[in-house]
Amino acid sequence: MRHTLSVLLQNKPGVLSRVTGLFSGRGFNIESLSVAPTIEKEVSCLTLVTVGDEAIVEQITKQLHKLIDVIKVTDMSEHEYVERDMALIRVKAESSTRAEVLRTIDIFRGKVVDVCPKSYVIEVTGSASKVQAIIDILRPIGIQEIVRTGMVAMTRGQK
Repeated sequence: MRHTLSVLLQNKPGVLSRVTGLFSGRGFNIESLSVAPTIEKEVSCLTLVTVGDEAIVEQITKQLHKLIDVIKVTDMSEHEYVERDMALIRVKAESSTRAEVLRTIDIFRGKVVDVCPKSYVIEVTGSASKVQAIIDILRPIGIQEIVRTGMVAMTRGQK
């Protein structure tokens, strides 16, 4: 099962290396990783996606808590949360395909962020499935390059 973990940690050199080392040392895979400072610049939020059953994720969480610079670990799948992935996609946009590419981008509420004579760079943000769907649709037209941010997630506010 897929799990999204949110890890608050001290914004210090080497902390990210220790977290990823924990995963590789135990043979766990990180499917997606995103990290940036929070509102408090000495604290960063690391969002990572991994796959495993409840026992594996519990073990990962316990091991993360043992790291000195880790402040808090939250398994987002235990809460209601919002997640987003962002992708920049360079797609062929020759005269015969430009209109089709623009319609597709519009349907997915993406935007063109760079225009060249033979390609567009588009930005699309949403759930992982939405990003994957536009990639699947644009692939036959001719994707030249893809860069993705990885998942970021936040728990929903109380109602």
